[in-house]
Amino acid sequence: MKRKLYDYLLSWKDRYNRKPLIVRGARQVGKTYLIRQFGEAQFAHYLEINFDETPQKAEIFESSDIKQVLEYLSLESGVPIVPGRTLIFLDEIQRVPWLFAKLRYFYEKAPEIHIIAAGSLLDFTLAEHEFSMPVGRVEYLFMGPMDFPEFLESINQRNILDFIRKWEPPNQIPLPIHEKLVEFTRTYTAIGGMPSAVDAYIKTGSFQQVAMEQTSIIQTCRDDFSKYGKKIDAGLLRLTLEKIPQLIGRKVKYVEIDRDKKAAEVSSSIRMLQMARLLYCVHHSAGNSPPLSSEKKEKDFKPLFLDVGLMMSSLNMNITGLLNKGLIAANNGAIAEQFIGQHLLYSGEPYKERQLFYWNREKRGAAAEIDYLIQTDSTIIPIEVKAGVTGTLKSLHVFIQEKSTAQALRFNLAPPSMTNLTIKTTQGHPAQCQLLSLPLYFISETERLCSLVKADTDR
Repeated sequence: MKRKLYDYLLSWKDRYNRKPLIVRGARQVGKTYLIRQFGEAQFAHYLEINFDETPQKAEIFESSDIKQVLEYLSLESGVPIVPGRTLIFLDEIQRVPWLFAKLRYFYEKAPEIHIIAAGSLLDFTLAEHEFSMPVGRVEYLFMGPMDFPEFLESINQRNILDFIRKWEPPNQIPLPIHEKLVEFTRTYTAIGGMPSAVDAYIKTGSFQQVAMEQTSIIQTCRDDFSKYGKKIDAGLLRLTLEKIPQLIGRKVKYVEIDRDKKAAEVSSSIRMLQMARLLYCVHHSAGNSPPLSSEKKEKDFKPLFLDVGLMMSSLNMNITGLLNKGLIAANNGAIAEQFIGQHLLYSGEPYKERQLFYWNREKRGAAAEIDYLIQTDSTIIPIEVKAGVTGTLKSLHVFIQEKSTAQALRFNLAPPSMTNLTIKTTQGHPAQCQLLSLPLYFISETERLCSLVKADTDR
């Protein structure tokens, strides 16, 4: 399975100001597989240490003399450490927190050495241990589940992927091609992007095998609770992990998770699952002007789960029975919103942790909500997600009316289209908005297609 981050690793390898790289991501998103694949293919020598399996090897790094550390590493492993030709991979580095501080010496005293570190619960380590982080001397790479294009490539649908990447509006898509693409979207939605689930589908074609892998991943995540710290409420964490998939697309109210617990306790549980990267909080923003984070409401948020396939598994959905036209529309459209959200979350530059926002107006008798707000250059674009081929745009009209936005985006299962909307604003003058409607399978092309439409509109 080729991951898009492989190309980023290639650019990192040859960069003149390269720093030790720390790969961050949830358990089982494929961090170790990617780095091992990269190391074995791109370097003459590859040295891997897993501190979960061999924590005693941390002693090798205790010296502040990096040349001595490298000598010891080579002696212990039998792997030559040659500048530019050897990759050192430190896996599960969270087991030895003090080693983070040591990475600065590789940058300062041995910058010619390629070194990558990774771990599944790094955020806990960074938050709980007191040590001097090598700020400015390491760089990060954020990794999530496989996205839809990576899935298509893994099942040998390169032609389909090339078509998606080359399509431009307002070109029409023949209905048989559109239906084929929608079918692939449904399949991805059922499987999700966790590599072991995708691998099970590739090797067996069995959704039962996929479901078994998904269940195993969720159980592994629960087993990790003991690693979250000493003062945890394992029961509340388990309940929160169980409830979150049911709350996708809705503003979180703590009583919906556990009405018998204090808000602070539920909030802590959510924060821990965030640190484990099992869920992400999409915060409310007023959306008046960029940056969206400047008008963020910390207490108002909707959750995203780690992966749409795991979401389906957590909800105990019968995948085989749902692999029809109602699959994505199931659960009141929350599945489509999860699909779009997890792609938006990992669509930016991989070295930068992305923030997602939504907008709503809680007004009795006139409530409105926009599923996502994104920012391209200096433009804020509202995104509506619909699970079927139709759906009203009442909330979008309200947003355009209040913000006078010139561009909007809708994702659904219908063929692509473009519509010019003219809506009277709250100031009384008409606002012109270009609405681009895209099928869900174009999610990875969001930025490119929005730019094309904007350029065409500006002309």
